[in-house]
Amino acid sequence: MSGNKVSKSYNHSRRVWKPNIISVKTELGGTTMHIKMCTRCLKTGYVTKKV
Repeated sequence: MSGNKVSKSYNHSRRVWKPNIISVKTELGGTTMHIKMCTRCLKTGYVTKKV
């Protein structure tokens, strides 16, 4: 997504919202691996984090 950042003096400058990506150690198919995923997917239980 993109849009404008608006300061207190009402100056506009372009900005970009990026997804919150983290590296997670998980077990997929019996093997442990590091994958990059967004925190929203981790919160909803899409992939379980290996402790």
